[in-house]
Amino acid sequence: MSIATVYSRALTGIDAPVVTIEVHISNGLPSLSIVGLAEMAVKESKDRVRSALINSQFNFPQQRVTINLAPADLPKEGGRFDLPIALGILAASEQIPVASLYDKEFIGELGLAGELRSVRGVLPTLIAVSKSGRQLVLPEANRDEAVLINDADSRVASHLLDICAYLSGQKKLEFEPPILGKQQNEYPDLADVKGQANARRALEVAAAGNHSLLLTGPPGTGKTMLASRLPGIMPEMEQSEAVESAAVLSISRTGFTCDNWRQRPFRSPHHTASAVAMVGGGSPPRPGEISLAHNGILFLDELPEFDRKVLEVLREPIESGKITISRAAFQSEFPARFQLVAAMNPCPCGYLGQSRCHCTEDQVRRYRARISGPLMDRIDMLIEVPPVAKSMLRPSENRTQEESSAKVQQRVLLARNRQIERAGKVNYLLDNKELEEYCQLSESNYQLLEQAISRLGLSARAYHRILRVARTIADLANSEHIETIHLSEAIGYRRLDTRNT
Repeated sequence: MSIATVYSRALTGIDAPVVTIEVHISNGLPSLSIVGLAEMAVKESKDRVRSALINSQFNFPQQRVTINLAPADLPKEGGRFDLPIALGILAASEQIPVASLYDKEFIGELGLAGELRSVRGVLPTLIAVSKSGRQLVLPEANRDEAVLINDADSRVASHLLDICAYLSGQKKLEFEPPILGKQQNEYPDLADVKGQANARRALEVAAAGNHSLLLTGPPGTGKTMLASRLPGIMPEMEQSEAVESAAVLSISRTGFTCDNWRQRPFRSPHHTASAVAMVGGGSPPRPGEISLAHNGILFLDELPEFDRKVLEVLREPIESGKITISRAAFQSEFPARFQLVAAMNPCPCGYLGQSRCHCTEDQVRRYRARISGPLMDRIDMLIEVPPVAKSMLRPSENRTQEESSAKVQQRVLLARNRQIERAGKVNYLLDNKELEEYCQLSESNYQLLEQAISRLGLSARAYHRILRVARTIADLANSEHIETIHLSEAIGYRRLDTRNT
């Protein structure tokens, strides 16, 4: 009787818990059984592993083979356990040395000829393995993901025979990371937007403090155009942010590629998207749009056209920056620190106040009531985008060129640096205690803010959000304190009420 132990990793949300694969070969009728809460794709691995071993000129044991995936209460899915199961069988049957497996972990799907195929979720696995101190052996097809985690000791291979030769000391597996060129993040330029000075200013404030934003105006005024230019004026992602976003892509159905991997996500789901598509779900759970927009922008065009239940599921993630999907046997947690940008028309036809609008007051009221008060309360800035003057659309040599994204981004970067130096975070993330420390007002400004809150009928949450926006405006002006002009501008971004636009 022989037994061998191999280490691998499962996927639970964005985490990759260790899985101990125990292979026991004993006397009895030839059979192979897999236990340990394995889904169908894992149970089918016995057929792939059998063919891969035979076609690689190894002997498949003609005895009773029992494979245990521990812990038994952790769900296992996908073909990522093919490689460790095959190596466990080879070690238990003494075809490769058992001792060579102790300090390594393995993931990879096997083809019938023994070739290794790519698997999902390599980045979370690499992050977890780098903390364990073991070495990870993975498919060659996942090389691009392996290069992103500098702390992980990883090796890649394209065939089962290469790994067996490596474990037997007959061959080395060298890891030569691909050369990642300088990331060229190509975003639409803000200079393309003609006019709309107030909306451009609001976009700059939102980028500087990571504030949520709602753009309201008739069709064709440039709401979508403005929103699509927000990533171009935001700072480039730090290495840690880029890895977090790449890890979410790694476990999603779309997968990860190295192309512009440091580009901020910009997700724009259609208004027919379901709640599961928005926040994630399924079996096993997959990340939704809010997680795919992690460290980036979630743009909801035609906001009132979304199902109200879909919009309501955004309320908790906006505050917490994460989403927890619960199932009967387990929970999966995904990051969801996104910047919400939304756009809507003032009425069902979109032309409220113009001669061609025939919407009744009841129709307008019902249209705007599709957005709940609690959701509106969580949006920092409400901006009206009026129609553009026709003269602005005509080419003219005399008209001053609008500011480019690069120029606005410089001011945003300076403001963000002030926030990081002061509190170690952007203003949007300041808690109530930090607001008291960094957003102190004069007595007259406190009275101004209290009067505005009372007159506009805003909540305590809105009170704190106005303070955060005012702090960002002061940072853009390089002011140590929040002055009246900064506070007044922040209050102005809350004056737009969807009931009386």
